[in-house]
Amino acid sequence: MGDIFSRIEHSRTADEVVGQIEGLILEGVLRVGDRLPGERELARQFEVSRPILRDALKTLETRGLLATRHGGGTYVADVIGEVFSRPVMDLFSTHPKAASDYLEYRREMEGMAADYAARRATPDDIALLDAIMARMDEAHRSGDFEDEAEVDVEFHHAVGECAHNIILLHTLRSCYRLLSDGVFRHRLLVFSLPGARDALLAQHRVIHAAVKAGDPAAARKAAMDHITYVERSMAEAERTGDWQRVSRLRLRQRAGEHELQRKRS
Repeated sequence: MGDIFSRIEHSRTADEVVGQIEGLILEGVLRVGDRLPGERELARQFEVSRPILRDALKTLETRGLLATRHGGGTYVADVIGEVFSRPVMDLFSTHPKAASDYLEYRREMEGMAADYAARRATPDDIALLDAIMARMDEAHRSGDFEDEAEVDVEFHHAVGECAHNIILLHTLRSCYRLLSDGVFRHRLLVFSLPGARDALLAQHRVIHAAVKAGDPAAARKAAMDHITYVERSMAEAERTGDWQRVSRLRLRQRAGEHELQRKRS
């Protein structure tokens, strides 16, 4: 982690340190699971005494924003883990309508995020998007579905960050958490369809290009079209999977009937 913490300018109290770390979490600079530098290094970056720093870290831990792990180290706590409780996530995973509603919701939210990103992305934001797009190209060339799906989510995370709206950012993060936790498995289903990997890559390139060009309308449309494609593909993948299941059962049944007739004769 680079030097993202800055010198405390005024009273140099624990409250000042707390406020700066809270802001970094709120703005999405610090993510769930990120490890903070060691105490000595943090005190150096903030230019505060170690007792002040310890007070600040303790306050943040009490508020549930930081956590200390076994074996040492202070990390950003699971601040989005409670947006959807485990019982609700279990309901999502067992009710088909939840998956379609999820994509309907994402289409609107991601359209808005891409629109804002095209208006607000800084040169540093674009550099981050460029790097993720390059990783997506590489994952596509390697043909690793899991890796490609992981970079896919990272790309959408980054667009949400480029939108510079903290409520939108954390709402989207909670949505993507449902993917990483395996509640909705459609992304891997979609990758299995013929031609889908190429189509998805092309769609991400269009979103990337529109954000980079600063074209809000094109970015919104590209993001929404992408989710519409995922919806259609998910339905097709599920249908195809069901056809394969029925065909397999039919083949097994016919083979059993043939074997029975053979034995009788």
